Amino acid sequence: MNKILEKIGQNPQYSLTLFLRGLGLFVIGLLFVALGYFYHHLWQIVGIITLAIACLLAAWGYLGIFANRWLNILYRTRPANKRPTEKNSH
Repeated sequence: MNKILEKIGQNPQYSLTLFLRGLGLFVIGLLFVALGYFYHHLWQIVGIITLAIACLLAAWGYLGIFANRWLNILYRTRPANKRPTEKNSH
């Protein structure tokens, strides 16, 4: 389980970028849905598709952020003798 968390949470800056892009895309999708309410219904379909993609993108980014935070909690509460050792290059 820790290997999966390490893989998902290995780059929290990239995960934050994905989350923020998903959030921005979500707002754009909402604008398309509102545009379709006042004009043509096809704008709403474009908006719903955009919302779906935005939710997936934001969820993946949030999962990466959460995995990184969870790993930090796990490694901080683990006793010192059970922590993975870093190899010295000396």
